[in-house]
Amino acid sequence: MNMMPDREPWMLDAICAQTDPDAFYPEQGVNVIEAVRVCRSCPVRVECLQYALDNNERWGIWGGVTERTRRRMRSAAKVVAA
Repeated sequence: MNMMPDREPWMLDAICAQTDPDAFYPEQGVNVIEAVRVCRSCPVRVECLQYALDNNERWGIWGGVTERTRRRMRSAAKVVAA
């Protein structure tokens, strides 16, 4: 029985699931280097980032990428698609 029906299967392998979630949802102006470092060694980093982009996640570090960088990525993708 799946106890987390809203979770993607890859999320079970995410390293961040075993660390302090506050590091991945820092307050404005807080350094994100530690969260990005954790993401670099995560086996599901690509899936995580793709999930954030596909679902327009506006908060937190996903796949080692900040909110600001994801906004830039989405904007660039719109330009390329046009």
